[in-house]
Amino acid sequence: MASMHAAALRVDLRLRDVHSLKAKRQRIARLSAKLRRAFPVAFAEVDHHDQWQRTAVGVGIVSSHATQLEMAVHSVCRFFDRWEEAEVLSVGVSYLEDPP
Repeated sequence: MASMHAAALRVDLRLRDVHSLKAKRQRIARLSAKLRRAFPVAFAEVDHHDQWQRTAVGVGIVSSHATQLEMAVHSVCRFFDRWEEAEVLSVGVSYLEDPP
């Protein structure tokens, strides 16, 4: 049986130059589209729904090889670090491992 490796990232962000929840939703939608065009990932806003300058997003990544997964995690983290529309406050990564 082939192995499966998965990671879930939680990225807490402070959004720059956003002054309403409507503007925040538009910014998150653009982020989601841009991220999913660049990487084969799942994306969702997971926290701070009622705050217009803050958000936390979840990103899911699945791979058949652990090294590919780790490279993808680092690439997604670099994507967020380079995204000029927000400041990265924290990044947490959780890994799913196959049972023994």
